[in-house]
Amino acid sequence: MLINLHVKNFAIIDEADVDFGEHLNILTGETGAGKSILIGSLSIALGGRVSPEMIGRRGDTAMVEAVFSVTDREVIDKLRELDIALDSDPEVEDAIAGVSEDVACAGATAAGQAVELVISRKITGSRSVNKINGESVPVGVIRQVSSLLIDIHGQHEHQSLLKPVKQLELVDRYGGDELEAVSGEVRDLYHKYADLKREMSEDDLSDEELKRQIDYLSYEKQEIESASLSQEEMDEIDEKYRMASNAGSVVEVLSSVYQDGTKAAFDGVSRVLPELKRISDYNPKISEYESQLLEIESLLSDVNHDISGFMQDYQFDEAQMRELEQRLDVIHGLQVKYGDTYERIMSHLSEVDEKLDHYADYEQYRVERQDRFDALKKDLTDKCAVLSDLRRQAADKLSEEISAALTDLNFARVDFGIEVRGTEHFSENGADEVEFMIATNPGEPVLPLTRVASGGELSRVMLAIKSVFAESDEIDTLIFDEIDTGISGRTAQAVAEKMSVIAGSHQVIAITHLAQIAAMADTHFVIEKEVGEDAADTHIRALSEEESEEELARILGGVSITDAVRENAREMRRLAAAKKMPQP
Repeated sequence: MLINLHVKNFAIIDEADVDFGEHLNILTGETGAGKSILIGSLSIALGGRVSPEMIGRRGDTAMVEAVFSVTDREVIDKLRELDIALDSDPEVEDAIAGVSEDVACAGATAAGQAVELVISRKITGSRSVNKINGESVPVGVIRQVSSLLIDIHGQHEHQSLLKPVKQLELVDRYGGDELEAVSGEVRDLYHKYADLKREMSEDDLSDEELKRQIDYLSYEKQEIESASLSQEEMDEIDEKYRMASNAGSVVEVLSSVYQDGTKAAFDGVSRVLPELKRISDYNPKISEYESQLLEIESLLSDVNHDISGFMQDYQFDEAQMRELEQRLDVIHGLQVKYGDTYERIMSHLSEVDEKLDHYADYEQYRVERQDRFDALKKDLTDKCAVLSDLRRQAADKLSEEISAALTDLNFARVDFGIEVRGTEHFSENGADEVEFMIATNPGEPVLPLTRVASGGELSRVMLAIKSVFAESDEIDTLIFDEIDTGISGRTAQAVAEKMSVIAGSHQVIAITHLAQIAAMADTHFVIEKEVGEDAADTHIRALSEEESEEELARILGGVSITDAVRENAREMRRLAAAKKMPQP
């Protein structure tokens, strides 16, 4: 559940702090007051795209922060899988423990442990700083987390409902675990099928092409094998070449170190040691100096011996250099062609050997591969048939439930159905296409949703779908941005009642221009814009019952708010309260 939204210096909002309630939260206000900006700020908090233009006039950064209480055990487990740090919030836990089961969010338990999740985004001129519970995260993680917590429904989702892929997704989602499992099997089989089909297409050779391939692969095999590579050589040869190519410089520097450095130092120490030994008995400190110089003499002797031996061994003639260069050319050539490591070159050789084995008896190989393809295609066909049956069963039940919900939404004689038709080709979704069909008036033919529904009708279809899925949806919070587009009168009342039903098991946040919907609010907010001499500022505040009635009167009466309009507003609130009361 969304507990709080804090917005600072975002567009025309200087600062806003909103504490949302359970059930149905309604936001109203004059056109242009900033309702969509507030929802836009929430979208940004949940991982939406940011731009410097979003930063307001008070400073060079903007901040949006959303605080959630999460009680659903499956959602909490998924958050932990994303490595989100979660701490129990005792205050939230106590609050939720007091909520009765009939109004608790879906999936929550009345006494279940609650965790608090704080998502914040700070917008600067060049980037955004994204955090969850105080820890910096990529914006992609915020989007993953948000998808578990909240569903924002706006005009763009109306349009997505017209896409066949979205309609198929809804049917599959309704089909539940069994359909999801079969769909996963189909997806795996399809990828194997597509890979083998592509391989067959690329490897369907004529006799001439087959001979050319065998010659080419044989050349690659001979080139790699004749090089007699070893892992040890490839690890060492670059270092050997560097040492050999710089042998002159190395010997010259080491000779100087030996003659002018370590040997000279050794000779100097050896020369003074007898003198020091002669006076060491005079003072214990002198004896310490003698011991230290004896250690230094020994170390210098070892270093001189090692340097001398190294210079004797470190001799490379021109013939050795040429051999190293030629060997490096061979190795680098293989690396360019077949892979930059020994393992990759050997892996390529294995692939060459495998292909040559196939091509040695190409007809037999082609027959065996075709048999594998035919068996895979049969498995995919059979599994797609199972998936299609499950989809048709799910589509029949889903269309019945959507039809009932549409009737509730004032589609008096609606004819709604979902067609599942087979396709001539496979895809990772199987071999089906799904299309939502509707006739909104008696006597009209049933046609695809894309050709029939107006904006208002499309809004109600989407709301009907949301209401069907609400019972099983683990997402606690639903947001409806302008769900009332294109509706009025009795239809608006039906939409309001349906939203109230959904809010019985979910937190619902809705922006509306209609009094019928606003009257159903469990928590009512008004968004107001204050226009000053230099700039405008948007504020949001929760309304008391009396203030809510006054806001309803404003919506109903416009410029002139009479006592009759106010009484009408009070009556709407009373009727709404009666509608929400449990029926005996």
